[in-house]
Amino acid sequence: MDQKIDIAIIGECLIELSANGSLADTSTLNKFFGGDTVTTAVALARLGGNVTYLTKVGNDGFSEFILSSLQKENIDTSLIKTNDEQNGMYIVSHTLENKEVLYYKRKTAATKLSIEDFSEDTIKKLKLIYSTGVVQSLSASSRELVRESFRIAKENDVLTAYDPNYTSCFMNSSDTKELFEEIIEYTDIIFLSLKNDAVRLYEVESVDKIMNYMWDKGVKIVVIKSHIDNGYYTGYNGDISFTDFYNTQKAIDTTASGDVFNGGFLYALTNGYAPSEAAKFASVVSGLQTQNYGAIQAIPYKETVMEKI
Repeated sequence: MDQKIDIAIIGECLIELSANGSLADTSTLNKFFGGDTVTTAVALARLGGNVTYLTKVGNDGFSEFILSSLQKENIDTSLIKTNDEQNGMYIVSHTLENKEVLYYKRKTAATKLSIEDFSEDTIKKLKLIYSTGVVQSLSASSRELVRESFRIAKENDVLTAYDPNYTSCFMNSSDTKELFEEIIEYTDIIFLSLKNDAVRLYEVESVDKIMNYMWDKGVKIVVIKSHIDNGYYTGYNGDISFTDFYNTQKAIDTTASGDVFNGGFLYALTNGYAPSEAAKFASVVSGLQTQNYGAIQAIPYKETVMEKI
């Protein structure tokens, strides 16, 4: 791995097949790549972050496409290994009235991720490690990988960041809460959706209560995304600040905007921004992404973001 790498992201890269129209009527699917952690990695890389992506890809016709796509985004792929499982996939379609998403994630290559894929020496050289509950839910070995890499990072003063990213599509709320609780003591930065994470996992609607709960558990920085209040609450050192969503009247596609926000926040934080300022920066990154179609295609580059700051 390149010595200049600052951030490692653990995840699964999925093949995206997208249709402009309903799945029932379309005759063409466009090929791309995606996934929650991949979206965060691309956001970081386009802003100028030095990122490595840790995953496993299947030995099929899509593996070369995945690797070359990540490399074109200036994401380090030296930690990625290939196995004989299949690559995960999702199919998405957009119409004016509806959005359809179908996931195909059984026995995928990334389910074989394990702590053996991430050496302690590699972890010690980083500034930060990021992962999500989606990654933990892939398998027992991927769950162990996230837990142990976070533990090693914490012991070596490497920052850890995490998003439960609860989705009812393929995750159980009680299991997702359990996955988070087992790594919370090793987590420095937590991203939460007020609706999907705080309410569904903890049955708490109060920003103050969820902030204090996380602080009491040792989490240093807590970011809560609230669609009710149209903004982000950032908690650090006992203080809570609020940042509005950016330019929401121009939003046309909010797919993965939360993952893009995470990338913007982590980039800013690892480049000297205070947590409240990192939230403002990330809000612009995420807001610009929502103004075009495509989760990854629409992610802005640093030059565009800086023009809007």
